[in-house]
Amino acid sequence: MATMADVARSAGVSVATVSHVLNGTRPVLPHTRRAVLEAVEELGYTPNTLARSLVTSRTRSIGLAVSAVGNPFFTEILQGVEAAALAHGYSLLIADPHDDPAHERRVVRLLHERRVDGVIVAPSARPHELVAYLSRHGVPTVFLDRVVDDLPDGAPAFDQVCADGAEPTARLVAHLAGLGHRRIGLVAGLPELSTTRERIAGYRRGLAASGLPHDGRLVVHGDSSSDGAERATATLLSLAAPPTGLVTANNAMTLGALRALRERGLSVPGDLALCCFDDFPWADLFSPRLTAVAQPSRELGTRAVEVLLERLAAPDRSARTVRLACTFVHRTSCGCPERPSGAVSRHAARPTARSPLPSARATAQQPPKGSDP
Repeated sequence: MATMADVARSAGVSVATVSHVLNGTRPVLPHTRRAVLEAVEELGYTPNTLARSLVTSRTRSIGLAVSAVGNPFFTEILQGVEAAALAHGYSLLIADPHDDPAHERRVVRLLHERRVDGVIVAPSARPHELVAYLSRHGVPTVFLDRVVDDLPDGAPAFDQVCADGAEPTARLVAHLAGLGHRRIGLVAGLPELSTTRERIAGYRRGLAASGLPHDGRLVVHGDSSSDGAERATATLLSLAAPPTGLVTANNAMTLGALRALRERGLSVPGDLALCCFDDFPWADLFSPRLTAVAQPSRELGTRAVEVLLERLAAPDRSARTVRLACTFVHRTSCGCPERPSGAVSRHAARPTARSPLPSARATAQQPPKGSDP
């Protein structure tokens, strides 16, 4: 069986350099690192992980706690986390907190007891028990997707990696307003999630930028689920003056909204124009094809691992929040015509000049200028 000394001789470096490459304990020049890894592969060297963990107090493992792992958004995040972890020589332990604060604390405690070097967590709507545990035990942590901005007194700041939620939502609203819509609804997520708060703020910003009043009746909570969004959309459709344009705040709620519309025999975009936050692999297979904001889900996972490893290398550095930009994917559910050859615009579309909608329903519901319906 090959030893570390064998790897060192094959790569033409010292045993200490091999150790630094394999353990990540000191920066190594790229060509030297490459030579060591090639020697490891050629000789079939297998590090003694248990012995190494006893010496370094590191297990080269990362804990990941995310809910709804079946959701395509979180599945792609998981793929990004796993690929980045493996690229840096780390294994991955995964747990599903089910968006339940008490269960969340339990699964993170179990990951910590497995001696993971750090954890990446998509926190629940009420992560106070989690924050208390992480703070008390000094667990290196990165919060992913959802930020925690109301830390209790005395709690340390945490590293956080998330996508921008407000500006892309404002862009969707402005796009619908630019197409002539005056009553634009929002199916928002769980009220206490940071992502929900950001997207509601973006919705209101988009209305203000378009010169449209805010009507609280047009904002409903689908609780981040398909069933919840179906009920919430039904509430919007039952209004005396229902919206003619709708923004759904995640991919699961988009499916629920579409079910509610189908149950009532309404078409998109003929009866209601639709834009959604979160793109997903089959979004362009719907008829019409869904106009959406695409989050950089895989990159979110990759960056979370990188930020965690930076924290492990420099435990005393200041905490930071990394925000990644989203992409506007322009299709046809918003009411815009199909682009030539089925092309999809993956950049911010400039809203068109406002024009009357062809639907008599929409025209009849337009409020008098300057009034709040």
